[in-house]
Amino acid sequence: MTKHNQKLLALAAIASIGLSASTAFAQDVVVDGQGEIPYVIDSRNVVSRSGNELCWRTGYWTPAAAETAPAGEFPVGCGCDSDIVPKAKCESAPVVAETAVEPTPVEPQRVVGQEKVRLNADFLFDFDQALLKPDGRTALDDVATQASQLQLEVVIVTGHSDRLGSDVYNQRLSERRAAAVKSYLVTRGIDASRIYTEGKGKAQPVTGNQCASVRARKELIECLQPDRRVDIEIIGTR
Repeated sequence: MTKHNQKLLALAAIASIGLSASTAFAQDVVVDGQGEIPYVIDSRNVVSRSGNELCWRTGYWTPAAAETAPAGEFPVGCGCDSDIVPKAKCESAPVVAETAVEPTPVEPQRVVGQEKVRLNADFLFDFDQALLKPDGRTALDDVATQASQLQLEVVIVTGHSDRLGSDVYNQRLSERRAAAVKSYLVTRGIDASRIYTEGKGKAQPVTGNQCASVRARKELIECLQPDRRVDIEIIGTR
């Protein structure tokens, strides 16, 4: 198994992931293993990186977590999001050198392409179905076009459902919808090994409590529509 594929398999344990927009260091970043770590780590507690030496974010990532999760002397974000973490937190106390040292040239950072697409699941599928509608296929054609403009690393497809029905049923429905999106994107030329799918069921609604007072089923289905969605994240380099 190649190193790249090993990193893709590591994504299967992540609830929701992203790629850090910038990174300051190419060396390993070792975390202390305390609290919620905002980046994917391997068995050595080393932050995993993409093929372009960029850190993978987890669903626990926030700017505050990047500043506070310890990685030795500095916060873990110093090695993955140096443009977010305050510079003062990533510097040791100055040391007077006995001899002058010429500064080492800094390699220019790679430009990362990252596109996020949120599609209404009712636009892609009929209600309570996982068969793509014609308009849904057209929307996915646009997604495939965006992916073709990058040196593609990974496409992450996440299916969601509303709260109607059991946990088990909605989990399977969200997984079937994500799988249907992957199958279509493969027909549009995207390598299947580059596409990672997952279903969140009804675990991540976006409607909050706004539908709590709605009782009639038809009106409730309409109110909960924003929760029925498919999120697609395209990550690569330009």
